[in-house]
Amino acid sequence: MQKIRLDKWLWAARFFKTRSLATSAISGGKVHLNSQRTKPAKELQIGNELNIRNGHHERTVIVRSLSDQRRPAKEAVLLYEETPESIAKREQNTELYRQAAALRPRGTGRPTKKQQRDIHKFVRKTTDE
Repeated sequence: MQKIRLDKWLWAARFFKTRSLATSAISGGKVHLNSQRTKPAKELQIGNELNIRNGHHERTVIVRSLSDQRRPAKEAVLLYEETPESIAKREQNTELYRQAAALRPRGTGRPTKKQQRDIHKFVRKTTDE
């Protein structure tokens, strides 16, 4: 296998859960091929460099193998190699998010079920008037 669609490879390498999610990420500019925006049908080749933004994480990977079948995670990891700079940056960002969560005062963030009921009750009262 010499060439494969970018969206299909991202799905097979388990960066995205579905192929349509991979397609929308590529179309939305979250995936760059060799530092340039690309299209989902772009043919991927061994040695290409991909920048993938997924949530808070950004990865830079080099394509080592091609596959159009979604295999187990242990096999999917063999399809690419993440650059050392990308690994260090991702670990640093993960640690920063952990520290930010630890510093957040308890009780802030999403409302509890009781608070949600109170909010809905308040909104209904204000819209009825």
